[in-house]
Amino acid sequence: MTTSTPPHEDLNFDSSDLEATEDFLVRAYTKMSIGADDGEQAKAHIERRWLGSLSFDELDLDFTMSYDAAPLGRFCLCRVHEGHIEENFIGEGADVFAPGDVTLLSPPELPYSGRVCKARYDLTMFDTALLDRVASTARGSGKVRLTGHRPVSEEARQRLDRAIDYVRTVVTADDVPATPLVASTTASMLAAVVLTTFPTNAVTEPTATDRADAKPELLRRAIAFLESSAQDDITLVDVADSVHVTPRALQYMFRKHLDMTPMEYLRRIRMDHAHRELLRSDPASTSVAVVAARWGFAHTGRFAGMYRLAYGVNPSDSLRG
Repeated sequence: MTTSTPPHEDLNFDSSDLEATEDFLVRAYTKMSIGADDGEQAKAHIERRWLGSLSFDELDLDFTMSYDAAPLGRFCLCRVHEGHIEENFIGEGADVFAPGDVTLLSPPELPYSGRVCKARYDLTMFDTALLDRVASTARGSGKVRLTGHRPVSEEARQRLDRAIDYVRTVVTADDVPATPLVASTTASMLAAVVLTTFPTNAVTEPTATDRADAKPELLRRAIAFLESSAQDDITLVDVADSVHVTPRALQYMFRKHLDMTPMEYLRRIRMDHAHRELLRSDPASTSVAVVAARWGFAHTGRFAGMYRLAYGVNPSDSLRG
């Protein structure tokens, strides 16, 4: 009997047996049936790594696999490295993903089918609620939906490709502690890039009401919330709710008065916390990577670069005192 894979379990699968591969795919993804071309050996290798609620999968299928699957229930980004994937989109027809393509597979609520043609590719999946948590939309406007599966431009494709590369770096790094803030900041970064990559129903331009809400007093309250919650997993929506404005109004407010986004301001606050922790820490009992990760900075090299810009010294110098 097929049993579901425990949530958030890293996976490593190798098989040349089609039935075993189907069983694994059902447990790891969703209910589906698969097939192979006559005479082909169904050689498959699949790895999965988790970072919080984000999963990153690398797949190498050395055969032509047809599939007919139930809805995934999650957003699924696909990058093809070798071979190609033929995906059937309900109401749109078929599309073919080739090496270099970065696409969205079928919407989370819809079944999907197609063929993987001797392809090496990766899948980055995240919960549907994540887009709502980071989108700068108006209250009551409903759930954020992606209305197309191809990037809106080549620039957008490249930006998403870099973001997924960053996710891969974080999930495969053995020297970076996977702290809650590392997981949440990485997921929020990816979701924000996704929202600017694909067509969406989200309205991001501030309205007249949003502009009227950009008052200095509300800005001070928003900053106070950021300062008191810097150690928590907070998003743009959380900050907006704290001062009772729309996320769009909050974005406009910070741009108008501080020339930065609320999340950029939060990053500065977290950098300051990391700075003060480094100054008071013992290098014998901690490291720059550990402190950086505690405050949501997954990439130690990037953290060091931002730290030098802010404080004029390397973080390792501050740790040594």
